[in-house]
Amino acid sequence: MANISIGIIGMPNVGKSTLFRALTAIAVPAENYPFCTIDPNVGVVEVPDARLDRLVDMLPPRHRVAPVVEFVDIAGLVQGASRGEGLGNKFLQHVREADALAHVVRAFESEEVARAASSVDPVEDLEIVDTELALADLEVVGRRSEKVTREARSGNKAAAREEALLERVAARLDRGEPARREDVDDDEGAMIRPLNLLTGKPVLYVINVDEDGLEGSSDEARVRAAVAGQDPRAECLAICAELEAEILDLPVEEREEYMAALNLDAGTLDRLIQVGYRLLGLHSFFTIGDEEVRGWTVRVGAFAPEAAGKVHTDFERGFIRAETIHYDDFVRAGSLKDARERGLLRFEGKDYVVQDGDILFFRAAP
Repeated sequence: MANISIGIIGMPNVGKSTLFRALTAIAVPAENYPFCTIDPNVGVVEVPDARLDRLVDMLPPRHRVAPVVEFVDIAGLVQGASRGEGLGNKFLQHVREADALAHVVRAFESEEVARAASSVDPVEDLEIVDTELALADLEVVGRRSEKVTREARSGNKAAAREEALLERVAARLDRGEPARREDVDDDEGAMIRPLNLLTGKPVLYVINVDEDGLEGSSDEARVRAAVAGQDPRAECLAICAELEAEILDLPVEEREEYMAALNLDAGTLDRLIQVGYRLLGLHSFFTIGDEEVRGWTVRVGAFAPEAAGKVHTDFERGFIRAETIHYDDFVRAGSLKDARERGLLRFEGKDYVVQDGDILFFRAAP
């Protein structure tokens, strides 16, 4: 089961399937016509983390287990997708369960790859897709509002509060703003979360440029400015999906040298997952032993019992304490035995906030 799921969206012929292949190394159709991706492409990949590999080399265990991310690539969205144009509604349903969206925006020119009929330039493409997502969400909010309004009129106070929240969200969507910009408290968040609003999800805008555009381009700058004006918390990442896919076709031993020549310090998967973790407020901790070395994903700010629950639900219920050492300290010590002798391991209680790179040993009551 994937730790997180990221839906890849955008207009037709913007490079979504090429990006998917670069991320997952799964060969998928990328023909030059809309809707070649009728059914969603789904790929599950390990989260790249050099720290996990180093721990495995140091110990080494019988098993290595990395956190994983699921990518879901849907067909291109066109103007009117929220009303079913281009089978849009069907496609959108495939990413409603995703934790975050990667919105691919085309910022390259190619005579071989035609633009969609409604496509004009990157900023207008971005606005078309964002509008379709908002319209699809308005439909979901409207359906829920009809039910909640009936309950509120019968005197249900919880329903009345949800009705007010839905009115606020609908008003924001009507203004062309994403639902994620609506400030909600914990109770309101619990009310709105089951709707899986598309505009409520964190978004990474992937600006797909040609190779020359990796050094920056006017189209990239325009997209970044448009995103900043619409949602300051969203992030942008410029990539050349075609180039990244070509790198995958090279022998493994040649990839690093080729990337260095292009001044690429990390592949698309590494960069996209790093941004995805940041958007979702996630980071990693590790558990180690002779049997298994494993990386785990936990939210930033999580207390030790919550992290223990990732390993086993019984560990959270019966949590007593956590023995911990940070990855950097463990590597400097060279082994668990030497780390203990140097007094580098420490005991932490229920109020300990797990840090990125912690190595944790949990103690729990049976």
